[in-house]
Amino acid sequence: MQPPAVSDTQSEIDRAYVLLGTGQLAEAEDACRRALARTQERDAGAWIALGVVLRAGQRAREAEAAYGRALRLDPSNRIALHNLGALLSQEERAEEALDALERARVLGLNASELYINLGRTLVQLYRPEDAERAYEQAVALQPQSPQAQQSLAALRHMRGDTGFARDMERAIAATPHDPRLQLAYADLLRRSGDLAASEAVLRRQMAAAGPQQAAFRSSLATVLREAGRPGEAEQILLELAAAHPLDAVLMENLVATQLTLGRTGEALPFILNQRQRAPLDQRWITYEANAIRQLDPGRYHELFDYERLVRAYDIEAPAPWRSVAELNAALVEVLQTRHLFATHPLDQSLRNGTQTARTLLTDRDETIQALLNAFVPVIAEYRSAIGFDANHPLTSRNRGDVRFRGCWSVALHRGGFHVNHIHPQGWISSAYYVSVPGETADPIARSGWIKFGEPRWPSPDAAAEHFIQPKAGRLVLFPSYLWHGTVALQGPETRLSVAFDAVPS
Repeated sequence: MQPPAVSDTQSEIDRAYVLLGTGQLAEAEDACRRALARTQERDAGAWIALGVVLRAGQRAREAEAAYGRALRLDPSNRIALHNLGALLSQEERAEEALDALERARVLGLNASELYINLGRTLVQLYRPEDAERAYEQAVALQPQSPQAQQSLAALRHMRGDTGFARDMERAIAATPHDPRLQLAYADLLRRSGDLAASEAVLRRQMAAAGPQQAAFRSSLATVLREAGRPGEAEQILLELAAAHPLDAVLMENLVATQLTLGRTGEALPFILNQRQRAPLDQRWITYEANAIRQLDPGRYHELFDYERLVRAYDIEAPAPWRSVAELNAALVEVLQTRHLFATHPLDQSLRNGTQTARTLLTDRDETIQALLNAFVPVIAEYRSAIGFDANHPLTSRNRGDVRFRGCWSVALHRGGFHVNHIHPQGWISSAYYVSVPGETADPIARSGWIKFGEPRWPSPDAAAEHFIQPKAGRLVLFPSYLWHGTVALQGPETRLSVAFDAVPS
């Protein structure tokens, strides 16, 4: 039998990419597998396409295997190396990612996307100078790329560079009518705290936005809400929600705004609809609890039962450490080498502090891994204490094994705190205290204490209801849907902590 024509195989690959672009993942996968069948699984391009489709479907392990098959067929394939490196970087397997990306670069790949992925990987490896150079190269290759510009600006911000947005501003000056770049710039200004400048950019662009009008109006509503003008935000969001009822981000913005205004009755139908659509998304559990806080106090206190669901434990020191104090001293030494930035990331709840740039789950340091192992029996004890109830959003999932989903360290400095937040993709969340300032001992000021129950945005009669004092060696576990934040530190000493989410496996 004659082998199939190359054009037949390529047409299936091309079809897969078209289907992927329209969100038809199953059909795109079928096209890839037809292409592979035509070549007896010997076409590297078909394996690359399959990897792209699988990654888009959040099937990271299968995507990694597909790129591996492509590289076994064609070890010098720059695209397969790049895509593998990008996937590994997304998984925060930084050492492996750097190897693949550097090989792609040495083989001649010179694309903005390559340098974006290199930059992210180098940040994860705590090489900020090299990361900034990689992002600068990404911007030089594609100045109008919002992703490249935002990545560079965000890193410069963490490094304490007050002119962090200068490259983006130059690109905007060169092409002032690029709506994607203007939207990215407004978002960058908002996240950096300059709400007035963000609003000015959005209003200036809205008149000429055309098809981008909805995106600019949605961003403006976010700015108005953060600026304490929820009434203006609600008017915009109601109009947008009528046109885009399935947009979960838009619906969350509307719900949060209505709860701020005390419009519980208007918000509740939207919340219940989203609870049905995404029952494991912690945000909608939180908003449901907020909505019924005044309507049904009994149900509210089932969801926000602090005495039962928020628990503090003193961990046991793992071998070879003889005490938790000895373990924490080793952790301080290790974590100090991971806190290299000048200030907080732009996309986190942290203020006036620093955060590790990589999940500690893939950090190879033995002290960090020993700490993670010490958490395991405590999580089991917590799960035993909360029990199982099929009608409760936390305990209904309390079956089988659990796994860590993200782990990071935070250092709070003078004035440092977390804004009130939740963990949308978590189940059980945590705070482990490695070292704490002396000021945390004051039960009146409660500086540095973790607080629960106060929403991110001010709402009628919704103050913090529960506080726990941080102590070195203490691990606090709680549902990921509980609002939690930190009372700001006042003094010069640093509060160093580790946090993680755990989810049913």
